[in-house]
Amino acid sequence: MKFRPFIQYENTVGGLFLRRINRFVAEVLVDGKQEYVHVKNTGRLKELLVPNAKVTLQISDDPNRKTVYDLISVYKPKLKWVNIDSFAPNVLMKQFLENGGFYDVVKPEYSYGDSRFDFYMERQGSKYLREVKGCTLTVDPGTGIGLFPDAPTERGVKHLNELAEAAKNGFHCSICFVIQMNGIHMVYPNNATQPEFGRALIRAAKAGVSVICYSCHVEADSIKITSEMGDCRYAEMSEG
Repeated sequence: MKFRPFIQYENTVGGLFLRRINRFVAEVLVDGKQEYVHVKNTGRLKELLVPNAKVTLQISDDPNRKTVYDLISVYKPKLKWVNIDSFAPNVLMKQFLENGGFYDVVKPEYSYGDSRFDFYMERQGSKYLREVKGCTLTVDPGTGIGLFPDAPTERGVKHLNELAEAAKNGFHCSICFVIQMNGIHMVYPNNATQPEFGRALIRAAKAGVSVICYSCHVEADSIKITSEMGDCRYAEMSEG
């Protein structure tokens, strides 16, 4: 990769996680004071958001917001910092697609069939569709393997089925996992959480959808894509 997409968060402070109140709000100790903060990820994150975990918060510049802070990263000893900003994967991928010099056209948020995909691209008359997912879950960091999803996603299954259909109709299709953890380089379906997603991923791969994993280097206040890895083994897996 010649171009390495990068996000540097400004106006950040540290804190200690106390508890998650709902999908969107958590309570964090900041400079000895309990604060309500916005969680920029609606996934379960139960392996990450544990009491007294070190977290990084970004201070919002919107005076009308109910919460002053956004929770963007969590420290987990075996992984170091984990980025949990659900917007980060698409921001990084947009940088990569627009600056990589490969595509003639890049359009975010593209409608095809009954779905809206993250990106549509063109190159020398060929058409591409790409869906992007962020991965923040691993059971054993030593294996270098992440799991997706961490919570059931019917939308994700629908995207895979639509990508498989688009591939049959001549599109170059891909699903890309941006791994928001250090030391994790491959993503496999989390069949314990949602077997249906795993089956849909395998069917999509067999239909010609590329499965691409992007490794990242994560710090408390930054995330950078460092490498890209495709794997044909998805198409060889059994649906079980």
